[in-house]
Amino acid sequence: MKVPEGYQSALDVRETEVAIKKVKDFFERALATNLNLTRVSAPLFVAPETGLNDDLNGVERPVSFGIREQNDRVVQIVHSLAKWKRHALKRYGFSVGEGLYTDMNAIRRDEDTDNIHSIFVDQWDWERIIEKAQRNEETLKEIVCKVYQSLQETEDYMSVQYSYIKKTLPRDITFVSTYELEEKYPDKTPKEREYLAAKEHGAIFLMKIGDKLASGKPHDGRAPDYDDWSLNGDIIVYYQVLDIALELSSMGIRVDKKALLSQLKKADCEERKDLPFQKAIINEELPYTIGGGIGQSRICMFFLRKAHIGEVQV
Repeated sequence: MKVPEGYQSALDVRETEVAIKKVKDFFERALATNLNLTRVSAPLFVAPETGLNDDLNGVERPVSFGIREQNDRVVQIVHSLAKWKRHALKRYGFSVGEGLYTDMNAIRRDEDTDNIHSIFVDQWDWERIIEKAQRNEETLKEIVCKVYQSLQETEDYMSVQYSYIKKTLPRDITFVSTYELEEKYPDKTPKEREYLAAKEHGAIFLMKIGDKLASGKPHDGRAPDYDDWSLNGDIIVYYQVLDIALELSSMGIRVDKKALLSQLKKADCEERKDLPFQKAIINEELPYTIGGGIGQSRICMFFLRKAHIGEVQV
């Protein structure tokens, strides 16, 4: 843990708890309004044989346990609800232009912890139905701008509630691809590229994460069976308190049959195509969607100007 020299929280523990509630309540309402989302409840654990758990980078081990009442049938604590949401949209009868969001709590036991990473993950997971013809970059950018608008509205609100909070988000978010950043900064690591771009622009949406770049390596890992690697990205802001690039949201247009089969092959895990969720995509039984996750503790850190994630989750 690294605390910046001279750092002191403007709020004590109790005041922080009140402020956290203000951030979460306001942002949740703004996101639901801007994206036309309905709040739903969601599972804490899923059965591994369903293929519904998020595999993240493909190497993280889920926390699992046996249910005594079901002859110790093993289930897994979710890493995220990236796949479950798409299934739920169909089951709940949502239509094009409508979506859902939920509070997602997860345990990621293999996480490397630091100022912005915890083994406990809390985020708003959201998903919205689109037409097949909307599976393009224009749709992605339009939705990114709506999410960014929700962040801006929340910062405006919090700057009125607390005089020490000054607005830092730029008026517009800058769109840049991982390919462009690699070309611009060939001698830098992916994280260094993110930092330089975020500091230059204030807020960026870094597109096309998961596939190999010109260097032969991906910018970052992404599971092959939910985001379309050509139509996804992260919202990253420059965070002055820690002088870092801070990722607030990961999102994207979800795979269709073609993208799924291609990405499973690239990731060398074609056996997943026989799992129920993946089979439903291949058989075109699920709606076309866009969705993502927005870190609750991360945005509380950002809007309350905290130096460590432990200050907003205990």
